Amino acid sequence: MTASDSYFDELETRSPELRNRAVTAALPPQIGHAKDRSPAYAALLSDVEPQDITDLEALARLPVTRKAELIALQKRQPPFGGFAAVPSGTMAHIFASPGPIYEFETGRHDFWGAARAFHAAGFRPGDLIHNSLSYHLTPGGWIFDGGARALGCSVIPAGIGNTELQAECIAHLRPNGYGGTPDYLKVILDKALELDADCSSITRALVSGGALFPSLRQEYSDRGIAVQQCYATADLGVISYESRTAGGELVEGMLVNETTLLEIVRPGTGDPVPDGEVGEVVVTTLNPDYPLIRFATGDLSAILPGLSPCGRTNKRIKGWMGRADQTTKIKGMFVHPEQLDRVVKAHPEILRARIVVTREGESDAMTVLCETGTRDNALLEAIARSIQNFCKLRGEVVFQAPGELPNDGKVIDDQRDFEGTS
Repeated sequence: MTASDSYFDELETRSPELRNRAVTAALPPQIGHAKDRSPAYAALLSDVEPQDITDLEALARLPVTRKAELIALQKRQPPFGGFAAVPSGTMAHIFASPGPIYEFETGRHDFWGAARAFHAAGFRPGDLIHNSLSYHLTPGGWIFDGGARALGCSVIPAGIGNTELQAECIAHLRPNGYGGTPDYLKVILDKALELDADCSSITRALVSGGALFPSLRQEYSDRGIAVQQCYATADLGVISYESRTAGGELVEGMLVNETTLLEIVRPGTGDPVPDGEVGEVVVTTLNPDYPLIRFATGDLSAILPGLSPCGRTNKRIKGWMGRADQTTKIKGMFVHPEQLDRVVKAHPEILRARIVVTREGESDAMTVLCETGTRDNALLEAIARSIQNFCKLRGEVVFQAPGELPNDGKVIDDQRDFEGTS
């Protein structure tokens, strides 16, 4: 499987010429396969000849499908908007993410492409990984689970919650690694201190689903845990991941996964921007079961110049730099403006509302500001329940006087400082 202990396989270190040749060989059959097996692409690419799409320049002429469009597309043509290239009955798992947006995985080896990220984070066959990403309806837990097992690791499928039990399991089972959101590892470790449970067996971690702030990374380092992160979505799996040099120094940015073709385009368009310019991440996946072509994630990033000092030769992106739209990731979960709209419509007393996202210590905090002329505890509690129901997160409700919210069109106001994160 591996070319050396330093790299997952020889694909990571191939020359740009070899990688370009591989792209030329892979694109036409993937485009043809998508047209043949996916009703959505049969329509979207009806005028496209697959043999003409042999490089990224030709790919950039194809239409973009935006993540935000999937909700409407899947409603019109359930369950997957016509984009799946395999029938539902052959899938291994089907998921429901907030939105709602439905995704799936098949039994294909390392379906989500997470094994490379684990390898780059220092994991090796035979390691035991405590996985605290959610296994409930959302694919996060399965993305890490599949990648870890594809690498040859064993997995403790912890999921989220039951923090005391998780700390006790780690103390008893002695895993050497953690997978999960950046914040939750600290929650487990702090609980372990309260319980006098020894969780020192964990020496490395792969995290995703939220920003890894420098202060939190340093706290983990002070506890003897080397943490790296990857950028993944529920539709595409792992898009990019952090790496280190042979001397153990963390490399700037994130390497693009070998299973994907990545473009950075001007937000709201399909036009690629020059390297270094911030734009929207657009991905074409080489997964034949879910052949998403020019799929716009809604996330912002930029291509970094030069080759990575870790020795891998694929493109690097700066990392997650925010959203091209107002959709925001809070505590590892995407929150869409449409979800807040459902809260408002459930309570006629609310005139306008806005989600404000901040940081409290090392955790995300969500406050929902509601303009209303009615201010009583019963309404406040009812709104809080609706937020939990529609946004799948708890949020503090704060009443505002009518007209108090700024008239600037914002629905989600993300006030977190991402300076220094990637």
